Amino acid sequence: MTSSRLTRRGLAAAALTVGALSLTASREARDYFAPSPSGALFPVGFRWGTATSAYQIEGAVNEDGRGASIWDTFCKLPGKIRDGVNGDVACDHYHLFKEDIALMSALGASSYRFSIAWPRLFPEGRGTSNPKGLAFYDRLVDELLANGIKPFATLYHWDLPQALQDRGGWESKDTAQAFADYAGFVASKLADRVNDFFTLNEIKSFIDFGYGSGVFAPGLSLPPDRLNQARHHAVLAHGLGVLAVRAHGRMGTRVGMAENITAALPAIENQKNIAAAQLATRELNAPYLTVMLEGRYTDLYLKEAGPDAPRFTPEELKTIATPVDYVGLNIYAPGAFVRASDRPPGYTTIPLPPSYPHMQSPWLTIGAQTLYWAPRQVAKLWNVREIYITENGASAADIPTETGAIDDLDRVMFLREYLEQLRRAANEGVPVRGYFLWSLLDNFEWSEGYSIRFGLHYVDYKTQKRTPKLSASFYKKLIARNALV
Repeated sequence: MTSSRLTRRGLAAAALTVGALSLTASREARDYFAPSPSGALFPVGFRWGTATSAYQIEGAVNEDGRGASIWDTFCKLPGKIRDGVNGDVACDHYHLFKEDIALMSALGASSYRFSIAWPRLFPEGRGTSNPKGLAFYDRLVDELLANGIKPFATLYHWDLPQALQDRGGWESKDTAQAFADYAGFVASKLADRVNDFFTLNEIKSFIDFGYGSGVFAPGLSLPPDRLNQARHHAVLAHGLGVLAVRAHGRMGTRVGMAENITAALPAIENQKNIAAAQLATRELNAPYLTVMLEGRYTDLYLKEAGPDAPRFTPEELKTIATPVDYVGLNIYAPGAFVRASDRPPGYTTIPLPPSYPHMQSPWLTIGAQTLYWAPRQVAKLWNVREIYITENGASAADIPTETGAIDDLDRVMFLREYLEQLRRAANEGVPVRGYFLWSLLDNFEWSEGYSIRFGLHYVDYKTQKRTPKLSASFYKKLIARNALV
């Protein structure tokens, strides 16, 4: 929780911004989220898919003219990646993409969210494009469409060209413009077949962990003023990217963001705690999703930052808040549990006890209700009319049996509980239109290397054999029924 205090007038203004927080929970549901008659079913036309990212699965880092990314560089630094591994081969998706698309088809998935490797298209980050890099994504998109799978392309999933990092990376405003140029190029080449784009994936993660704590590439630990400015340049890149996609795409090309929202959940679901959680969600996302959807930094964020606040212009804020067609939310663990408070900022956070359950990854605390509250709050706070869950999934031990089967009951439990909460949201009228499970495959899990598995399919990294897990069977049946039964 923050230590700063708002005035009562400031708190009232914040309450007005986020909406009518004094409504009772029952009235909120009645007025804003009309119940659906579909019962256990998800809405008709709901999109079921899987998600991946380029550096985590593609491999082929030195093939067909691809340039180096910050993750190629970071993986060479001693002690940065568990077991000293890298993404040089990963799942070899660059060569096995047809096999992987067949796995999607076998699941019955209607959609696939993938990312495009910026350094594969522009080895130096900008300037002359690489035709062989573009040709790979042409082949990938064509194969998806041939299998009846709708492509959703993410333009940036953390693999910044090293050449741009050498010129300042996200500390430089020029990187935001370079991203816009790259985004416009991709839209001009793929929008004839790709209708949907996401700009940047999880700005909060790649900035806070890459430029703050230093545990992700490029491994920097900046002072607060420089960190806040890097945050600002990244959200500016989002706004410029939206404009570029619209300028260079086709009629009907759609675009949004994919952000790992810090969702505040009511510790106990009552009127006051629900209102407090909504207020907290707005503040906890102040430098990211909030500014992208409001075009302003909250007063509390700027007050707390003080002299370290980012420098910006009104025109930049307007660009950052360029209207989007939908909002993508990456949702795993609850960001905070809160209770209402009579003192500013209107809520207090409750620390998790040591016994609170989590999946294999210690950070992945289990809070299925996050998949209900996060989209619900986004819809109400910012009047968002279309939401996609762009990532949700679970790390598990995934130990093969003697027969080679992977009975990941823990992941099945996780998915069942979370998706029941998503069904709850959808049937209350929260505008969730699709769900992309992370991930299709086990893959390179950033600083954890290959020690953590998130896939529906087990990958033997020595042979590149893919084996469906029990969770793949669960997900296939769910897709076929469009329901949790």
